[in-house]
Formats: sequence, structure tokens, C-alpha cells
Amino acid sequence: MTTTAARHSDRRISPVFVGILAVTAVTGWATWTGFAEQPGVAVFLFVTAAWIVSLCLHEYAHARTALHSGDITVGAKGYLTLNPMKYTHALLSIVLPVLFMIMGGIGLPGGAVFIERGRIRGRWRHSLISAAGPLTNVLFAVVCTAPFWLDALDGVPADFRYALAFLALLQVTAAILNFLPVPGLDGYGVIEPWLSYNVRRQVEPFAPFGLLFVFAVLWVPAINGAFFDVIDAILKGLGISGFDRSCGYELFRFWRGTNEFCSVGP
Repeated sequence: MTTTAARHSDRRISPVFVGILAVTAVTGWATWTGFAEQPGVAVFLFVTAAWIVSLCLHEYAHARTALHSGDITVGAKGYLTLNPMKYTHALLSIVLPVLFMIMGGIGLPGGAVFIERGRIRGRWRHSLISAAGPLTNVLFAVVCTAPFWLDALDGVPADFRYALAFLALLQVTAAILNFLPVPGLDGYGVIEPWLSYNVRRQVEPFAPFGLLFVFAVLWVPAINGAFFDVIDAILKGLGISGFDRSCGYELFRFWRGTNEFCSVGP
């Protein structure tokens, strides 16, 4: 009986996550209705809260897949409660992602769940656990862009449309960055089980620096340009224009003042 109760407790949705969902809903409503005196503040809070929700779902997907693959310890660690504080470091997983959103409109991969890989048998299962997180970002991007590729924007307020476009940009960049086969990122986790033992041992020391390496490379203008060309092509394919994305980014950075060009429209 006690074990069953503990198991249910380990999987109960955290009030913290419910609170973040509530902030997302309220600020989304404020963005939609124009309730806020400064729409950029509502957009900032809406996009930031929705981004944290996606972070929680990303890590939950890793944990849930690991649970069904044999790692029964993820529940006791709190990973199934969707509480971001259970699998995040406040600086690395919340503060830095928001700073990167502000500085360059990039969805920084964040958070971490520690899977006891020794409990899991089968290379496909290991790969699926790593892929589950970024696939959640892909799904989130599909949902955000649905009004665009379904041509269902009639009646959608401009500010809300801009916010969705910017949020979609963050999700697409997060998915692509996570899927890069770089040590420390999920993309490497997908292919790692298929590598030889010697290769894995040689690569292992570089895993903590993989994300830093990616962002250092993105500072190179030519690589940065090529990266955002890919992002631009994907978002255009999903029906999101550069205008919508740029206006969402400008509204997100509300402290820079109102963008009159966006208020006029394309």
C-alpha cells in the first residue's frame, strides 16, 4: 500500500508546473485581448512561460521513455512530476535560455534528467530515450505553427500571431540544436549506443563542453548565417513569415520600446 501511494506521489503533477501553465494561459489571454497596457510585457511573459512549459515536457519525455525502457528510478527523482526544479539548474536551464532568447532569438537546450543507463537493455531504447526530448520540441513547434500552415489566422490578433511565430522559432532552433550529434546533446545520445566502446571513451570527456562548443561556433558569422537560413527555410515551409518572427522578437524585447513598423503591419 505504501509503495503504491509513493508511486502515485512520484507521478503527481507538480503545483509548480500547474502554476507555470496558469501564467502561460493568463498572459496568452492578455496577449490575445490586448488587456496589458504594454503588449510587449504580456508577450515576454507568455513566451517565457510557454518556453518553460516546453522545457518541462522535453525532460518529461526523456524520463517517461526511460521509465518504460527499464529505469524505474526516474519517479523517485521527481522527473515525472513536470516540476522544472527537479531537472534544471536555475542558471543553466532558466536564466541562460532567457538571456539567449533576448540576445539572439535562439532556443537554448536546457534542463537535464539523469538516466541510469545500466538498467536499460537494447540500443534502440537508449536512442529513443535521447530522441524523445527534441521530438517534443518538434511537436510543440507543429502546434505553434498550426494556425499558419492551416491558414487559420482569421480573427487571430496580430500580437498573438507574432508571439506564436517567435515561440515557434525558439522551438525549431531548440529541436535542431538538440539533434546535433555533438557530445552532451541529445543528438549524440541517439547515435552513441551504436558507436564502439573506444570511440565513446574518447568522446566522453568532451560531453560537458558540447553546448558551449556549439554556441562558440554559432558566433562565426558564416556559420550563424547558414544556421538561420535553415531555420528560415523551415519556418517559411510552415507558413511563418520573417515579418511575423521579427515582430514577435521585438515585442518580446519590450524594454526597447514599441515597434511602429509591426503595429502598421506588412
